Amino acid sequence: MNSVGEACTELKREYDQCFNRWFAEKFLKGESAGDPCGQLFKRYQLCVQKAIKEKDIPIEGLEFMGPSKGKTESSS
Repeated sequence: MNSVGEACTELKREYDQCFNRWFAEKFLKGESAGDPCGQLFKRYQLCVQKAIKEKDIPIEGLEFMGPSKGKTESSS
C-alpha cells in the first residue's frame, strides 16, 4: 500500500520492512527491548504530516496513536 504522499511511499516501505523484520526476528522470540525502527518511523511520520498539510486534508477531531484526552475506558 502506498503512503498518503507519493514522496513518503519509499520511507513507508523502509519502515514496514524494518518493523516486519524486527517483529519476526526479535519480538516473536521474546526480544522486545530496543526500537531499531524508531528513526525511520519519525522520518516517515514527518513526511506524512507534510503531505497532509500540502493536500489540505482536514484532520481535526481524528485520533492518532491512542485514545482522546476526554475518553475513559468505559466509554468505548
